[in-house]
Amino acid sequence: MAKFIEEFKEFAFKGNVIDMAVGVIIGGAFGKIVSSIVGDLIMPLVAAAWGVNVSDLKIELKPGVPEKVNEAGEVIEEAIEAVTWNYGAFIQNVLDFFIIAICLFLMIKGIAKLSALRKKKAAEEAAAEPAPEPTKEEVLLTEIRDLLKDKN
Repeated sequence: MAKFIEEFKEFAFKGNVIDMAVGVIIGGAFGKIVSSIVGDLIMPLVAAAWGVNVSDLKIELKPGVPEKVNEAGEVIEEAIEAVTWNYGAFIQNVLDFFIIAICLFLMIKGIAKLSALRKKKAAEEAAAEPAPEPTKEEVLLTEIRDLLKDKN
């Protein structure tokens, strides 16, 4: 059991797992922001342009039944809600997805560009540095090698 706990600690506290957890938390918060942008900013504009709130669009598959009450005010039969197909909410969620996908694409593209610039700068710095001077031992060994080549 102690070995299992030790292995779990090693796994759970690795940088990758913690980084992934932070990413999931930030992603959840980012998703809420995008949902708010879609629900509170974009969809009202669409509703104003179309004259209908998209998230309220639905098809009634089975009509609801109102509550039945007798003369004494007692409920005889409970109300049954209508069965609906809420495609407006689906459209809003699809729009959420596309906005999140576009944002992630742009963010990853930006990170890739920054990474390429960093690699390019590192390569330029490496190319700009002159080769180090050989040590005295290296010079002597090179001379000995050259002398041995000449004898053969």
